[in-house]
Amino acid sequence: MVIPTSHWLLLALILVPFFSCTVARRGQDVHCGACRALVDEMEWEISQVDPKKTIQKGSFRINPDGTQSITEVPYARTEAHLMELLERVCENMKAYGERIDPETHRKSYVRVLSRDGKTMDASNTNIDKAVISDLKFTCERIVEEYEDELMEFFTREFENVKDNLCSKRTDLCDHAVHIPHDEL
Repeated sequence: MVIPTSHWLLLALILVPFFSCTVARRGQDVHCGACRALVDEMEWEISQVDPKKTIQKGSFRINPDGTQSITEVPYARTEAHLMELLERVCENMKAYGERIDPETHRKSYVRVLSRDGKTMDASNTNIDKAVISDLKFTCERIVEEYEDELMEFFTREFENVKDNLCSKRTDLCDHAVHIPHDEL
């Protein structure tokens, strides 16, 4: 049996919006998940810096009176510290897996390895290499595209960084304002 071309076109017109919506939502889910995981990782890394660790900041030029305008500031949240973190933070995505909400069918990303390397509850979690690779790649794209915003949010302490950065500032999680806040 040969199906007329007009039927194929009709079928395509019906199915394309469905698949486009599914692909777009999948893309939004991974972008949102990568942003939220990135924020978690950055906040945790910043919290691990010794408060006594400082860095010299200021001009290294000699003033007319023979002094220099150099001050010692806490290292955490300095531009140097944040740039160092942004260069390596997406490597931490290998500790995450993908979960699908049974009600909404939305994907979220959760840690499956604790910070000390021990396996956490990974039930109902996809830890496939392709999932991790996609999450890491998306994280790297977010760091590249939103570097200025990341620097702005992490140089100072903001409340609800996940919502403010991932939802309100970047629209990476336009559906996610209702996602519960989790602890570090």
